[in-house]
Amino acid sequence: MNRYSGFKLLIVDDHAHNLFTLRTLIEARTDVTILEATSGQQAIDLTLHHPDIDLIILDVQMPEMDGFQTAALLKMRKRTRDIPIIFLTAAFKSEEFQQRGYAIGAVDYLLKPIEDNQLINKISTYFRLIEKERALNQVLERQVAERTAELAQAKQYLENIIAYMGEALLILNPAGEIKSANPAACRMLGYREADLRGMSIGDVFEEEGDEVAGAFMGLWLEALIRAGALSKIDARFIASDGRRVPILFSRTAVRDPDGGIADIICIAKDMTGYVRVEDEREDAAQTAQAPL
Repeated sequence: MNRYSGFKLLIVDDHAHNLFTLRTLIEARTDVTILEATSGQQAIDLTLHHPDIDLIILDVQMPEMDGFQTAALLKMRKRTRDIPIIFLTAAFKSEEFQQRGYAIGAVDYLLKPIEDNQLINKISTYFRLIEKERALNQVLERQVAERTAELAQAKQYLENIIAYMGEALLILNPAGEIKSANPAACRMLGYREADLRGMSIGDVFEEEGDEVAGAFMGLWLEALIRAGALSKIDARFIASDGRRVPILFSRTAVRDPDGGIADIICIAKDMTGYVRVEDEREDAAQTAQAPL
């Protein structure tokens, strides 16, 4: 039999005899921790010092602050508003009072005299519900933790790919400003990533035969809107020391939910070695064709 060890119950009644009777009954059938209060104010004070109270049994008829007023104050406070409250009364038995109790937020409204087994069954029912809710919360928390770990692992994996990839990666906003750059791009361009952020792509990039250097970002956007991606473009990076680094360049649009361009992904492959080999081949071909 589940005796609900570890649960905490607050019983509130201005009559010491009623508190003794309730305590004796509950302790005989369960192992819950029982707190007692003889007034509404004392009950509120106890909830402030014991934030782990699981259930409150509250007498309605009390001097100064009755059970309805006490419950209303408990439901107003964030730390106590979710504690289930069972009203227990011998005086306020009419339907009107019962409806008032439920309207305040009580989970049950019991009338004295109540049979012992019925009261214990009521208490056990709410403890079982709390147990199920806590078990469900633990499952949800575990699932959230697992999913968070999976996302963190996937994020780290992606960051590692970006960090160690040989090609330069630049992320631009639609205005052509650099938002981020990977280490390969920083090495090619001779800048720190912090220095590249906010720079215009036009400061570090030029295309072969670009006749309108100041307007090519607009041409990019028009082309990306039409095609979504542009690849294998012969171009040059302008390094921090003014060197021109030949690259094979691709750019892809990342669209927002409305279909507009949110970001532009640019990937560049350093073609320096390839250009040198190609130049040597052309020189060799020209030498072979030259008349003796």
